[in-house]
Amino acid sequence: MRHALLFSVFVIASCGLAYELIAGALSSYLLGDSVTQFSTVIGTYLFAMGVGSWLSKYITRDLIGRFIQIELMVGLLGGFSAVALFLVFTWLAAPFKLVLYLLVFGVGVLVGLEIPLVMRILKRELAFKDLVSQVLTFDYLGALAVSILFPLILAPHLGMVRTGLLFGVLNVAVALWALHLFREQLPARRALAVQSWTVFGLLVAGFAGAGQLTTLAETHLYADEIVYSETTPYQRLVVTRWRDDLRLFLNNNLQFSSHDEYRYHEALVHPGLASLPGARRVLVLGGGDGLAVREILKYPNVEAVTLVDLDPAMTDLFASAPPLVALNEGALKSERVKVINADALQWLEESHEYFDFIVIDFPDPANFALGKLYTSAFYRLLEKRLSARGLIVVQSTSPLYARQSFWCVVTTLEDVGFRTAPYHALVPSFGEWGYIIAGRQEFVPAAVNPVKTRFLTAETIPLLFNFPADMARVPAEVNRLNNQVLVRYFEQEWRKVVR
Repeated sequence: MRHALLFSVFVIASCGLAYELIAGALSSYLLGDSVTQFSTVIGTYLFAMGVGSWLSKYITRDLIGRFIQIELMVGLLGGFSAVALFLVFTWLAAPFKLVLYLLVFGVGVLVGLEIPLVMRILKRELAFKDLVSQVLTFDYLGALAVSILFPLILAPHLGMVRTGLLFGVLNVAVALWALHLFREQLPARRALAVQSWTVFGLLVAGFAGAGQLTTLAETHLYADEIVYSETTPYQRLVVTRWRDDLRLFLNNNLQFSSHDEYRYHEALVHPGLASLPGARRVLVLGGGDGLAVREILKYPNVEAVTLVDLDPAMTDLFASAPPLVALNEGALKSERVKVINADALQWLEESHEYFDFIVIDFPDPANFALGKLYTSAFYRLLEKRLSARGLIVVQSTSPLYARQSFWCVVTTLEDVGFRTAPYHALVPSFGEWGYIIAGRQEFVPAAVNPVKTRFLTAETIPLLFNFPADMARVPAEVNRLNNQVLVRYFEQEWRKVVR
């Protein structure tokens, strides 16, 4: 009996941490700013556990029955927490944070009740010093196990919804095991059995229908038909279609519309590459959709393109799905293209290659994981991989809607020693969008465009480098690894836009 209860401690500790991780990850995915979300979720959860531990002293009778009921409540509330948060966000976006913290607080209070009750049940079996050391040992081991399994196996392969429901089932399994172990000591055994199997059935049904629940939420979230969706270890990929318009969303953020993506990618590639007739080797960081690569391959002088994108699911999708392959014109299958799935910063640290033109096509710096790819440290690594007269181009968010963010990137590049040439273009799906060309020498935009384009012409390229008054330069700090000021700028400015 003692060993069974100690193993139960291992299980309930795993479940409790899993619910905490799900809440933090899902709030980061839906709201952005992962540091803030995880910090507030963890703080609320730990405080709630303290409240639960304090409340446990008021449970004085039928400890085993109360423990079983608490397990059922934890399993039900925690198990369906991801479903509830996802549905609330898609249908009732306004109270999402309130629901998030109420759920976290509720689960935390219940988890805080569990361990004190287990210790009081076990005190008849163990001396106090052994009781504390063994219970806490199994508690910490359970937390360790789920902290490893969650990012490596559970979240990428089961998704948030199924992971939550799975741990809910485990909580109920502990309740059923306790019901079996203490069957002779439970006056309300039949009622507890009915409650346990009812909750178990609800969780199993939820697990079986998790795909439909997720589809229901996403159908409401995305206005158009979802033709592809996948949760990878790195992000949530969703492709939608409305008539002939394909759209890619990463973590609920629009990345392109096939109706006007050519404007974005032509502006990203051609002003810089058209000025480098001797360019032979090109590096693309990000851009796993292959659309920037499509534009680069228009230059016959380019002999090799290296594409480094973190997510293999992204590059595999755009190398295999016929509508997406048609959109990038089979760019990722070209013999001139080498695809590498790796973290861009780590890859740059290990690389010894030199490139004549480097395209930085990362998502916007909405969190610190992305913000590190816009820091002075990252740009110093880039400088080491750039040939003597080579150029870098960086997509740099909107100089109109995120003005200080845009000029922060300019300031950061200049802090490293680059000469910069900022410019912008209108992309209807996004509005005015900003780019920066950087190199060791001053860049002067030339009225030349040697390849076929739909948007740019030799005459319009120099015009992109003129900024109206409402997008003109403003002061901004350098974005460094130890402060990531760009993420703060970005969050503050885009929050005003979406209100």
